[in-house]
Amino acid sequence: MGQGSPGSVGSQIITPHWQQQLLKCEMIRSSRSSHHRARASAMASRTVIKSAIPITNPNLVKPSTSTNTDITESSPKDSPGTPALSSTPALSAGEGSPGVANAAVNHPSSTVAPIAEAPRPTAKAPQNTWSSLDMGGINIKTIPPSSGLFTFTFLINLYLNHNALTSIPAGIAKLRHLELLDLSGNNLSTVPAELGMLTQLKELYLFDNHIVTLPPELGSLHQLQTIGVEGNPMDTSLKAIVQKDGTSALISYLRDSCPVPSPPPERLWKSLISPQEREALATDPATETLSALCYNILCEKYATERLYGYTPSWALSWDYRKELILTEIMNYDTDFLCLQEVDIAQYEDYFVKHLQGQGYEGIYWPKSRYKTMSDADRRQVDGCATFYKADKFSLVERQLIEFSTVAMQRPDFKKTDDMFNRVLGKDHIAVICLLEVKETGTRIILANAHIHWDPAYRDVKLVQVALLVDEIEKIAANFARLPPRPDTPRAPVYSDGSKIPLIICGDFNSVPSSGVYEFLTNGSVPPDHPDFMSHLYGRYTTDGLRHRLGLRSANATAGETPLTNYTPSYQGEIDYIWYSTANLAVNAVLGEVDRGYLEKVVGFPNAHFPSDHICIISEFRVKPPRPPALLPTAS
Repeated sequence: MGQGSPGSVGSQIITPHWQQQLLKCEMIRSSRSSHHRARASAMASRTVIKSAIPITNPNLVKPSTSTNTDITESSPKDSPGTPALSSTPALSAGEGSPGVANAAVNHPSSTVAPIAEAPRPTAKAPQNTWSSLDMGGINIKTIPPSSGLFTFTFLINLYLNHNALTSIPAGIAKLRHLELLDLSGNNLSTVPAELGMLTQLKELYLFDNHIVTLPPELGSLHQLQTIGVEGNPMDTSLKAIVQKDGTSALISYLRDSCPVPSPPPERLWKSLISPQEREALATDPATETLSALCYNILCEKYATERLYGYTPSWALSWDYRKELILTEIMNYDTDFLCLQEVDIAQYEDYFVKHLQGQGYEGIYWPKSRYKTMSDADRRQVDGCATFYKADKFSLVERQLIEFSTVAMQRPDFKKTDDMFNRVLGKDHIAVICLLEVKETGTRIILANAHIHWDPAYRDVKLVQVALLVDEIEKIAANFARLPPRPDTPRAPVYSDGSKIPLIICGDFNSVPSSGVYEFLTNGSVPPDHPDFMSHLYGRYTTDGLRHRLGLRSANATAGETPLTNYTPSYQGEIDYIWYSTANLAVNAVLGEVDRGYLEKVVGFPNAHFPSDHICIISEFRVKPPRPPALLPTAS
């Protein structure tokens, strides 16, 4: 019986998993000639004269080639191929890449394989005219760490089989879009732990090498369908897992047994005022400061192995994550906490109980769907939770904004099919709190919003945010008319709603290049903005959008565009703290997660970060209300 056969672990029964392994091994062994795959692809692509007339379905609707989304990543410039590489014929882009075509359509997640229901963003892969490279069977003895190969970040298939390689450089981790990697028939005794960064891999062939064990970091390869280990003196316990239960079982074992990486350095504050200014503000009794934290904590219902297969199961459990979340928000001790994806059970049984002990009072509403569910099911519905320091602030009023309900109440929306077909089915919400500083009577409007996730509905995102702003303007106008409390004689008087300090926190699921960001920052978007996607939404798409709140993102003021969402398929800024520039100024923002740390982890959640989002924090100072300008008197 040959090396690495099933009999070597004392079992003569060949499971379907191992039978598939042996079939693929024989297929790879028959591909040992130089550039075998490239030549086979070239042969298959040659034009063949057909005598028959092809029959096509006249009713077939061609899929749209448009991939416009508001959550994307920029495609790196195509690297010029060196003569040695460009002389190798490129394989067809789709070959050996199952699921590529529907991944962009189906994959709403910043996480794993295409799954339609996951409320997560995703990024577009780099585009190139070719995506496969065959360097097999040409006696390559070494690949230098500086090789130009690692600049081809668009590669989907890479064949380095049947060469004389004794090692693979860690730079292989740069090829983040690889779905097939063939390293069979070399002289490898180990593979680099950095292979675990290639989370798009579906096929990893290591047949016929000298590999005894596998680095536990390969446990992050959650989409892997086949890991080819036949023909290696593999550790019997690892091999037995593959033989009995297949590749996915081995990956799960490696993932859950992987050592916890070193924690990142502490996040640093970025101050926008000098130490002297901060000291002067601290000694000025008239200075009022406010701090706000915004955090999508990843609802327990969404934190599944199916969606976050790269996260160890123990780090994905709610019992582990809730402790990290609570510790983090309590350590920052901000005046306001705006949390998204908090379900009813978590809010009532965990956060209220613990945060009350630190002086917080809470306001919470779940998403609208809870109204139609049983008592047991509704406790798993997520929503927005806002907490404020009860010793410093008093709650004047709280309001729920259900975007679908508000849309229904607009007369100009009632006759549009797009409103019924696109907006009404989304049950996203915002929670508005009207607060007063107990000591001074200064008023604050605090909004906590969670906007729809799907890039295919960026028109809905824009409509939801427009509805949010419209409602805030109405609420602010009414709040300004409310007389000051009798016990605060020096309380500011607000002539209109725009004079009241406003903070809007939330997961907006929109990048800085989106229509949502443009509208909030600039105060307007035209009626034909691309993000409306040619849909009709009453006055929004006849007159455009406009507001007079004078908003700006706190991180933009600080000159930063931090990563607020970090997963294998998407890394970018989609969470924001907006503030009214007329009456608030930014003192400081919490800085980014260390980039060196991020380069070594495939995505969040992990042992150190309990959500796929990262919390953001801003500290503000209240600008004193300006007295009305005096009109010049007639001479």
